[in-house]
Amino acid sequence: MKQNQISMHHSFYCIGLSYEKANAEVRGFFSLDATSKENLLKDASSSGLEGVLAISTCNRTEIYGFAQHPFQLIKLLCQHSNGTVEEFEKVAYVYKNNDAIDHMFRVGTGLESQILGDFEIIGQIKNSAALSKKFNLLNTYLGRLVNCVIRASKLVKTETEISSGATSVSFASVQYMLKEVKQISDKNILLFGTGKIGRNTCDNLVKHTKNKKITLINRTKDKAEKVADKLDVTVADYANLQTEISNADILIVATGSLLPTITKSTINTEKELLILDLSIPKNVASNVLELPNVNLVHLDDLSKITDNTLERRESQIPLAEAIIKENKEKFIAWLETRKFAPTIKALKQKLEKIQSEEIDYQRKQISDFNEEQAVLLSDRIVQKITKQFANHLKENNTSSEESMALISKVFQLEN
Repeated sequence: MKQNQISMHHSFYCIGLSYEKANAEVRGFFSLDATSKENLLKDASSSGLEGVLAISTCNRTEIYGFAQHPFQLIKLLCQHSNGTVEEFEKVAYVYKNNDAIDHMFRVGTGLESQILGDFEIIGQIKNSAALSKKFNLLNTYLGRLVNCVIRASKLVKTETEISSGATSVSFASVQYMLKEVKQISDKNILLFGTGKIGRNTCDNLVKHTKNKKITLINRTKDKAEKVADKLDVTVADYANLQTEISNADILIVATGSLLPTITKSTINTEKELLILDLSIPKNVASNVLELPNVNLVHLDDLSKITDNTLERRESQIPLAEAIIKENKEKFIAWLETRKFAPTIKALKQKLEKIQSEEIDYQRKQISDFNEEQAVLLSDRIVQKITKQFANHLKENNTSSEESMALISKVFQLEN
């Protein structure tokens, strides 16, 4: 497929890294919190970049945007994260124009998720688009692309079975406990962090474990209380974190910190403790493994867990790809139309100028000249000629670039 030049002066790029080549530690270096993301967009706006969108999840960090060279976006990422260009180059990918468009469709429809069919990423794309709009960085092209990806994601979710079974890290963590922990309904479970992953994990715990001994802790207590009221679980004060850990059999960490929130010194218990770290960067320090009674599992390990529905989900990939293809083709068709719209507009203006000059000339030459009829007739001719050229440019078997150049040359259109 030919590469569509989306902007007259810039190409559309996606630069990023994901779980496929970057481990949790490296992904943590390039993770963007809310403040970093806003500062990145501010810098992008002040440096004259058009259409920039930044995504940062536990599985990937990506920047989509228009630039003369992808290094402009790579530099932005490294300036606002703890990663370096050298580290980025070892694990990164760079997609351009059609490939970048295709990648966003695959990411947004769950085909590139660490657990196939995990649709939580589409919410991240929506939120990132809203933030870009706030900084006037969601241009027409990027806004249209995001909407097409959202539409494709909805169709994949409703018209395929790619999301059947365990399709998120939140569910996978509960599945792991169901498989590995005996009599889980009798265990004391402490969930630290009530962001989106924490809330979803708590919801899955309540649904699938029948456990009545679930306790929530969050730095901001009222956020934990809102989740607890909905799911009928207990809330403890953040100040009592160490005490609650000493009472727990299972500790689930879903905090969104850039530094570890749980370390060896936080744990003061001699009984067996299973810790599940669902955070990127890792929020449980590796030194907890120095304690003989602690077993630590990170989300990268959880994502490798498969269930008996995986084969069915994989069989749905061709259906999902067909939906992506259809929606991507619609976007590309719109893109092509946008590309030659200025030429058609200039052509129509040139024809209207010729029309006006000819009517003026005939008015002077013919004494009983019917100007009203002449305008009506010539308007229709201008419309038909313009439509004919527009249809020609829309045809897939024509080179719109060559055709636009020829039209501009023949009619002496201004650039």
